[in-house]
Amino acid sequence: MKEGIHPQYFDVTATCVCGNQVLLGSIKNQIRVEICSSCHPFYSGQQKIVDTEGRVDRFVKRYKLDKNESAQKAEEASK
Repeated sequence: MKEGIHPQYFDVTATCVCGNQVLLGSIKNQIRVEICSSCHPFYSGQQKIVDTEGRVDRFVKRYKLDKNESAQKAEEASK
């Protein structure tokens, strides 16, 4: 490797707004992020389906699924 052309490498702690901290390696001194895997709705299981055009209802009707049954299947799949 050539000397003098590589940036300095730091061991840094990436901090999220929610307070979660992760130890990383980077060429920056500090890293701050707005969202991480512990507060992101998809990864934390708090994501909700927004059905603005009735797509979910059409899917349920097409496959003749009961809404309660489809909700139970979604809960089982997330576990």
